[in-house]
Amino acid sequence: MAVTDHLPVVPLINPAQHAVLDYGVATTFFSLAMRYRERHSAAAGLALANGAMVLGMSLLTKYPGGVWPRISFKTHGALDLVQAALTGFGPLLLGFGNDPEARTFYAQAVSELGVVATTDWNGAAAA
Repeated sequence: MAVTDHLPVVPLINPAQHAVLDYGVATTFFSLAMRYRERHSAAAGLALANGAMVLGMSLLTKYPGGVWPRISFKTHGALDLVQAALTGFGPLLLGFGNDPEARTFYAQAVSELGVVATTDWNGAAAA
């Protein structure tokens, strides 16, 4: 039995807050793509792909901030896990897993998993 087994699981992030975080993450990835574009093309490409994925999901999600709501908030959560996996494993798959630029992606993947774990996926505002 783990120490955390006795702790209540309380979602901390509501759908509106999640939307704000998503748009911030997309902006971060697009900024990284610009930062890496001339010195590390693989990292720039991975950042651009991640930014496009997060932005696309955000625009299409039925939550505050979604522009063309086509996917449910719960589906968005499942896609967040796919996107976090791309972020975390992308440097290895693209051959730059040991480069300094990879650390940014590893840290972002852990951060994204934290957001997924603490989001209220049943939030009423996500209708």
